[in-house]
Amino acid sequence: MSKDRLVAFTDAVIAIIMTILVLELQKPASMTWSAVWDLRMNFFAYAISFFWIGTMWVNMHRAWDRIEKINNKLVWISMLLLFFSSFFPYTTSIVATHFNSSVAQGLYGLVVLLVSFTNVWMYGELGRVASSSIASQISSSHNRMMSWDIAIKLIGLLLTLTVFAPAMMLAVLITAFFIIIPRSI
Repeated sequence: MSKDRLVAFTDAVIAIIMTILVLELQKPASMTWSAVWDLRMNFFAYAISFFWIGTMWVNMHRAWDRIEKINNKLVWISMLLLFFSSFFPYTTSIVATHFNSSVAQGLYGLVVLLVSFTNVWMYGELGRVASSSIASQISSSHNRMMSWDIAIKLIGLLLTLTVFAPAMMLAVLITAFFIIIPRSI
């Protein structure tokens, strides 16, 4: 399989996931500003998920741009990454509806961590199949940064399950603003 075919497939699936996210947003009970305001947690959960997936897509393209050949292992890791990512619309809608529930936040956190761990695995394999040293350096740099990202998300999940339910969403927000987005800009 050519790299371009896998990249196109990944782009299509991520675009569908991001589109489904917006379709899962609840509609206001009535068309008043207070009814729209009541859905603020829905919009917050949607925004975090949308930009988290979008940032993952941007970073993947930066890394994939330097890759010339792929192997079957990379194809299957990408499939696993897309599988876990496909749960975002579902878990985002649950957490949007039950924002202060540790179960809802925990499910969301589980998906976030599964995608993050698979992302690290994928970048490791990208570094191994890379024919250029630049691609290999991007892979190592990404995975060093991801160790901080995952540590913060694990702390968020721990706090979610013990003392502060919204901690998982806040951990994703913190990692996005202070680790992921600055690195990708």
